[in-house]
Amino acid sequence: MTKPSSDPRRLFLCNTGKLALAGALLPLSARPAFAALATLPEARSLAFDHTHTGERIAIVYAVGEQFVPEALAALNRFLRDHYSGEVGMIDPQLFALLYRLKQTLSCESPFQVISGYRSPATNAHLRKTRGGGVASHSLHMDGKAIDIRLPGVSLVDLRDAALSLRGGGVGFYPQEQFVHADTGRVRNW
Repeated sequence: MTKPSSDPRRLFLCNTGKLALAGALLPLSARPAFAALATLPEARSLAFDHTHTGERIAIVYAVGEQFVPEALAALNRFLRDHYSGEVGMIDPQLFALLYRLKQTLSCESPFQVISGYRSPATNAHLRKTRGGGVASHSLHMDGKAIDIRLPGVSLVDLRDAALSLRGGGVGFYPQEQFVHADTGRVRNW
């Protein structure tokens, strides 16, 4: 059994309610606040590099089973439609799925994002200009899908790990160098 810390800051963090603390520590741009949130024992974090915008984000999106609203808002903006700039609402369960995927693969590298949210107009345009592969009712439009790769992990291993989780749909696109993961019904292609 470990002795409780006598550090007043740690005591404060441990005793003030994790979700309330998460909200109080943000805005997310405050680095010391993010670092404090990240030290919580049940903090769940993800990191992403966006291949189209060049943006990067590393964020604690949940503490235990409680999602951090400010983090979800930042992730919604990060995963916006990179064609139009439109921000959609990303299903928080998608982040939980990606976290489980990261754990399954024992990989700390940031996910490389090819596509997150997609507006209906962008989806329609891509259906017309890309010779297939874009569903008319894509879960990207509902914020329930993401196209990713993971540096240091083969696409086959990424696909197989996603399939093993049975958390939704998994699409394998070796020519385009990404794996599609969604929180829809379990299926693969």
